[in-house]
Amino acid sequence: MTGDGGASVEEDAAPPHYAGHRERLRERFRKGGGTALNDYEFLELILFRAMPRRDVKPIAKALIARFGSFAEVLAARPERLGEISGLGDAAITELKIVEAAARRLAQNSIEKRRALGSSSLVLEYCRTAMAYIDHEEFRILFLDKKNQLLADEVQGVGTVDHAPVYPREIMRRALELSATAIILVHNHPSGDPSPSTADIAMTMQIAQLGKALNIVVHDHLIIGRQGHASFKGLQLL
Repeated sequence: MTGDGGASVEEDAAPPHYAGHRERLRERFRKGGGTALNDYEFLELILFRAMPRRDVKPIAKALIARFGSFAEVLAARPERLGEISGLGDAAITELKIVEAAARRLAQNSIEKRRALGSSSLVLEYCRTAMAYIDHEEFRILFLDKKNQLLADEVQGVGTVDHAPVYPREIMRRALELSATAIILVHNHPSGDPSPSTADIAMTMQIAQLGKALNIVVHDHLIIGRQGHASFKGLQLL
């Protein structure tokens, strides 16, 4: 289509103001990787794919303002992400894909490790999976006699300060898998990883049940946003 001067509408239309910004951001990433970007810029890169014709910088900044950090944005539940103006289902899906990819990468790392015990690699995996979620989860790593990972399973999903734990179910599952050892892990959404009286009592109960079945509780890790607690390190196991 042409106007009075013969120029096409397509030729006259200026590119959106954010087009150059997108390419500059991608170039910075290509040259410097993730460390070259701050949290909201990293989010922009993810949102580009889901929102190709929109300025996503304000949305990325709104996400950081609401949730606090890149990791906390990825860990946020979809319904909470949906509270951010302009963030639709496609963009939320992109964010959750990246979260799932990070978890899968960390999980693959521990699955390929010869022996786990209570290594820093296990801790890093658990922090990736649990540190920033806004509700408690209780998971168990089931190990064989060589401390190789048999299964990683979430046994309980709860509220902001409680997750259901069923010691007999843990032992039943360990026997099903022929596990000889387990590592217990749960998170404290409050951020403080200090074990509570209930945490200690529950761990002792599981350890006693395991002892009767020759299943060792190697450790109980409590994951917080700013750190972790190890029952083994605290000499509680």
